[in-house]
Amino acid sequence: MTKKTKIQWCDSTCNPTMGCEGCELWNQTTKKCYAGALHRRFGGATKGYAPSFEEVTQFPGRMQEAARWSDLTGTDRKEKPWLNDYPRLIFVSDMSDSLSSTVSFEYLQAEIIENVSSAQGRRHQHQHQHQHQHQWLWLTKRPNRMAEFSSWLADREIEWPSNLWAGTSITSQQTTTRIDHLLNVGDASTVRFLSVEPQYGAIDLTEWLPQLSWVIHGGESGHGATAFQLEWAHSVIEQCRRFDVPYFLKQLGSVVTENGERLVFQDNHAGDWSEWHESLRIRELPDLTGDEPDHETEEPREPVAMLGDAEKRHQAALKAWRTRRARQSGNS
Repeated sequence: MTKKTKIQWCDSTCNPTMGCEGCELWNQTTKKCYAGALHRRFGGATKGYAPSFEEVTQFPGRMQEAARWSDLTGTDRKEKPWLNDYPRLIFVSDMSDSLSSTVSFEYLQAEIIENVSSAQGRRHQHQHQHQHQHQWLWLTKRPNRMAEFSSWLADREIEWPSNLWAGTSITSQQTTTRIDHLLNVGDASTVRFLSVEPQYGAIDLTEWLPQLSWVIHGGESGHGATAFQLEWAHSVIEQCRRFDVPYFLKQLGSVVTENGERLVFQDNHAGDWSEWHESLRIRELPDLTGDEPDHETEEPREPVAMLGDAEKRHQAALKAWRTRRARQSGNS
């Protein structure tokens, strides 16, 4: 867990468990999960890690500690200005899947639900109005179990906290079946989101977008990364625009192509949006006002404006990008 993370779409991370039972990114033949790779280096030897990534280990008390962190509402996040209007955004389980089968619902209730719903983790008094202190973003590749947990809570007359956003990871069209389970989490007011990262092929989300609140998108980073085609990014952006769903492009990844040609970026993850074409610089978040979005609209939402005092650097990078693209087109 960390109070300050480089992950572009949140402020902090917290892991009530460490380790995972495996998925398409971590199994006997594939080892592409960054959390798994870190456990190979530090697991069993460094405090705070599971003995091995495959041994899902509980760490009670972490969520309570995170709930005590300061509220960031109204603070200027100079490196992440798109978060400025939000409370602290805490990514739950970036180094684990806390919905692995060995983790009991009783533990998830005590460690996650009770702390998210606590006076510290949920609300504070501000100008005579109650507001959220933290927004917690819980991501899993096992939304079927998250839906079962949600039902288990409902049977005990425990509400899904409104400041606990429910998300699932999508990597291919085959894994979009996870979204059907995600839609059974919480109630009508629950923020449900997708993390489409890494992406391994063209994906059509239009069947589910009318019922979703947010899409995070990104290419794969690290050694042996699969190429991220910019055509995929433009396709998902267009789909989100059609249904007025906020879209957030996190990074393009280590290998980026357009029209079959590889693009080169100074940032080895291509996460610095000043290097991107302006049509890709979109980092939007769900609305916290409680207003329901009009998902049927065909009118595109306005993209996020360039922010901060780095405008000249952005423009210089954009000019360099266009020059680089012109050279590549001339050599093709």
